[in-house]
Amino acid sequence: MMDNENSHTAPDLAATATEKATIAPDLTMDAAAPELTIDAAAPDLADLFLSLDTIGSALSTGMRLERPSGELLERLRSASIAAPGVAPGPAAAASAAPGADAAAPNSGTAASAPNSASDEAGETLETLRDKARTCARCVLSSTRKNVVFGQGAEKPLVLVVGEGPGAEEDSQGLPFVGASGQLLDKMLFSIGLDRRKNCYIANIVKCRPPNNREPAPDERAACMPYLRQQIRLLSPKAILCAGRTAAQALLSTTEGINRLRTRMHEYEGIPVVASFHPSALLRDPTLKRPAWEDLKRLRDLIGHD
Repeated sequence: MMDNENSHTAPDLAATATEKATIAPDLTMDAAAPELTIDAAAPDLADLFLSLDTIGSALSTGMRLERPSGELLERLRSASIAAPGVAPGPAAAASAAPGADAAAPNSGTAASAPNSASDEAGETLETLRDKARTCARCVLSSTRKNVVFGQGAEKPLVLVVGEGPGAEEDSQGLPFVGASGQLLDKMLFSIGLDRRKNCYIANIVKCRPPNNREPAPDERAACMPYLRQQIRLLSPKAILCAGRTAAQALLSTTEGINRLRTRMHEYEGIPVVASFHPSALLRDPTLKRPAWEDLKRLRDLIGHD
């Protein structure tokens, strides 16, 4: 992942941890809204819902987009949501004509957005991944090499949420594969977690921000519906936010990581632990001790003896 990784490998966190606590080798797992009729002639309402969800995400975190895109304004003008028995307007019918939607830049056909209100019928991680691969909801889609959707077990004990892909992740299409990813794997292993067996890793944004900069507010808001749907599909027992950006975006807060990590949080009923990003530990080894305390809290949440 990004967050300005450096290339130096950190000392083994698990080895440091064992000076403070004995870790068991394995984890123990604990055993009607009203109907709304959507006008069939309305243009690409799934994308419209994602746009509205994007605005909601931005407003909920106190963020403001600089200005709405022309595409979004046009969709808002032309989309029609009709009550039962009401005929579609001429604008909606015209917009539904063949060829009305242009192909998404750098991605072939534009993606249908995940429904932020409820799981789509038959939605799976694979179908959601396919949508993300063709997403062009923000400018990051124009510079990416690969969409970094996520990696891990499909029914994980823990979901790890990072900030966004770095150069190595963008190249390979996998999350946390650089130096900080190696450290993250050691951290997880120290409490019995493994991305290949009982853990899943994803990011706030699925495309790499240029020069590993922090994702902009509108970029985070545009990508959050994908993460929300991932969480619903994965249904993890707990979530670990790796770093300030991930914690702030998921928890809709502006508090710093030092305050966030001192108490427990929840996301849609799922307990959330906030901790330092592994790259921060690479830059400052003194953070390893408090990071270990965070891992122990996470271990207790998932029922590790």
